[in-house]
Amino acid sequence: MTAYVLTVQCESRRGIVAAVTTFLAQNGCNITDAAQFDDERTGRFFARITFRSETGKGEDELRDGFANVAREQDMVWTIRTRDHRPKVLLMVSNFGHCLNDLLYRWRIGALPIDIVGVVSNHFTYQKLVVNHDLPFHHIKVTKENKAQAERQLMQVIDDAGVELVVLARYMQVLSDEVCERMSGRIINIHHSFLPSFKGANPYKQAFERGVKLIGATAHYVTADLDEGPIIEQDTVRISHAQSPEDYISLGRDVEAQVLARAIHAHVHDRVFINGEKTVVFPASPGSYASERMG
Repeated sequence: MTAYVLTVQCESRRGIVAAVTTFLAQNGCNITDAAQFDDERTGRFFARITFRSETGKGEDELRDGFANVAREQDMVWTIRTRDHRPKVLLMVSNFGHCLNDLLYRWRIGALPIDIVGVVSNHFTYQKLVVNHDLPFHHIKVTKENKAQAERQLMQVIDDAGVELVVLARYMQVLSDEVCERMSGRIINIHHSFLPSFKGANPYKQAFERGVKLIGATAHYVTADLDEGPIIEQDTVRISHAQSPEDYISLGRDVEAQVLARAIHAHVHDRVFINGEKTVVFPASPGSYASERMG
């Protein structure tokens, strides 16, 4: 029996759950997990349902049938197999901790994605990427060639059929046009000091101010720099006895973990954009042991 994931979002009204569950029952599908949220502030309804087809109906047949239900309820929806592995493009500059972590998790199967390449504006991690048998794309970015560089980037995305772009400490600002075209399909990671400590040395600034907690935020990229809908966050406690180098080391660790958890939530269809924030359904018990790895 093939396992599927159905996601639904629409205006909140009576009968949505009944319509969905009736369709699944009539098509020989058994629900194995379900989560839903009705946002009274926005008037939006969100649901994620996993199910198994016990009659052998395939993905296309289920989609064709559910399209009728979706039209009646004016839904934004998806149906895909639970083992779907989205094509992901990583982007990095000169800080490699997130890139290394994602490559390791991908290699051991902790992140169910297909990495189709790495884009960088430097050659720092070319050898690392090539050693993983992945395409490396060097796209230099300057003030003068930014438009051309983004055309190259979009060509890489289109040619590879990229479904998700991950900015694994990529230190270039994407244009409004790219953000709009890839809306909901670019995830970024940054330290949680913003907007308090901006600039090249936020951890040094945090040390000088005696910060007691440092952390990281993963979010969808929008035209508003580092202000997109938040997917995942975490913190680590700091003591007065620790050095600026400790701050950097701990900060890199939490950045890598938060980014991996955000990607995992996205590729498992657990994240819904709800205006300027997100609805994130928790992982089912036992579905992501790697989230709880050190």
